[in-house]
Amino acid sequence: MPIRFRLRLRCLWYMVFFMYEVRIEGGFAAAHRLLHYNGKCERLHGHNYKVRVWAKGGALGEGGMLVDFSLLKAALAKVIAVLDHSDLNEIEVFRQDPSAERIAGYIFDSIKAQAPELPLSAVEVFETETSMARYSPD
Repeated sequence: MPIRFRLRLRCLWYMVFFMYEVRIEGGFAAAHRLLHYNGKCERLHGHNYKVRVWAKGGALGEGGMLVDFSLLKAALAKVIAVLDHSDLNEIEVFRQDPSAERIAGYIFDSIKAQAPELPLSAVEVFETETSMARYSPD
């Protein structure tokens, strides 16, 4: 078998069985209340949310990177600008119950809409150090 063909096969095998993952983090402060919840979270309260955005892929691009961190950070910053220091219940998509799960899905969908070329795989939203929701379309 010619060396060129063997190298292509090795590269394809590597892409099938190995994936790269990268992650960036951001954060925002916001208030919310959960209207369909019985407990203290039905009252207006706030969080300093931490957000993690994950990208995943099998092939590295120019410069040996899956994706430039600055592109992910810029896309997240645009979404966070809408959420930061707001009452999430006043944002139409969250009108009733802005749960961490819905926030994670909203951030994922918003980034994907503005930058469809980014290989997004998941978004995690932390309300506290010990409470997190993850959205992944898979």
